[in-house]
Amino acid sequence: MLIFLPGRYATLLMLVLALCATSASARGVYQQPSEFIDDVFGPQLNTPKLLWLSKEVQSSIKKILGHKYPSLRLRYWQHQDATAWVLEAVGKEKPITLGVVVRNNQIEQLRVLIFRESRGGEIRYPFFTKQFHALSLDQKLNLNGHIDGISGATLSVRATKKVARLALFLHQQVLTTP
Repeated sequence: MLIFLPGRYATLLMLVLALCATSASARGVYQQPSEFIDDVFGPQLNTPKLLWLSKEVQSSIKKILGHKYPSLRLRYWQHQDATAWVLEAVGKEKPITLGVVVRNNQIEQLRVLIFRESRGGEIRYPFFTKQFHALSLDQKLNLNGHIDGISGATLSVRATKKVARLALFLHQQVLTTP
């Protein structure tokens, strides 16, 4: 049975359906965390190490994230002077999972692995993630370069910047811990 709608109602229905399809398309698993680690270091180096979060480290993490980290330890992967981190930060309402590779205290690579929000999925594209390449932390634990925002993705951009700062900070902790 076909239902015919007058022109303006049909247009409105099409617009609503298009918006639903657009917002749903932002969500997705773009790469499993284990595949990210395999891409970075190869399958032979996929055993994680643990970084225990002391009170001092937790205090700095709170400055970066704006809240205490919910765990006492973090998993990371290391090969020579490079570390890889799979970290999450909440965008608007749901966590965004990112993979970050740090070498020589600079971001070598940043990828959106899993995006769960209904908006802001543009952060996964290279035009955005390439901005993080070669950034490091300044004395105040801020990124030493500017990141252009994305209209409609402000909270996802903020979450990504926090994860980048966190990965750089954690990398420093790993390299300075005996």
